[in-house]
Amino acid sequence: MQLVVGRIGKPHGVRGEVTVEVRTDEPEARFAPGTVLRTEPGAMPPPTAPEDEPGVPFRVPAELTIEEARFHQGRVLIAFAGIPDRNTAEALRGTLLVVDSADVTPPDDPEEFHDHQLVGLAVVTPTGERLGEVARIDHAPSSDLLVLRRSEGRTALIPFVRAIVPEVDLAGGRVIVDPPAGLLDL
Repeated sequence: MQLVVGRIGKPHGVRGEVTVEVRTDEPEARFAPGTVLRTEPGAMPPPTAPEDEPGVPFRVPAELTIEEARFHQGRVLIAFAGIPDRNTAEALRGTLLVVDSADVTPPDDPEEFHDHQLVGLAVVTPTGERLGEVARIDHAPSSDLLVLRRSEGRTALIPFVRAIVPEVDLAGGRVIVDPPAGLLDL
């Protein structure tokens, strides 16, 4: 399973650096110099090549190697190998940076989980009643939310807090939730 760790934004300066929208809890480790990240093209592929190759369609490389990464005014700025100028950097805009979930070490804290560990798990009440399955995790400012795919096709949002989600049983393939009355009807 591919995990998105960042999304390339606009270029920064004229030497090929780009801003990166961070989608990982460990940006220092994920964006360390020498790291090779796989790519998935974004929604808006560039229509033409950078100016040094007129007429040749630009293709986002399947992998990008980080030459330099730095934090600047709350953003991550990255220089990738083979991206020498602003025009080439602009052609990367919208590209997703991904890693294979098999390459991600599990958290040391037993109360911490990666999104990919939770997606697909059955969601049940403390009495064992099946409510659906985890479709995805939404990261909201106040708390993370489990997006529950209900059997009737609807979705419900469940705050991922101990008072409502008392147990995550990865080995058993289930998340136990004790929702307050009406939560699943919203």
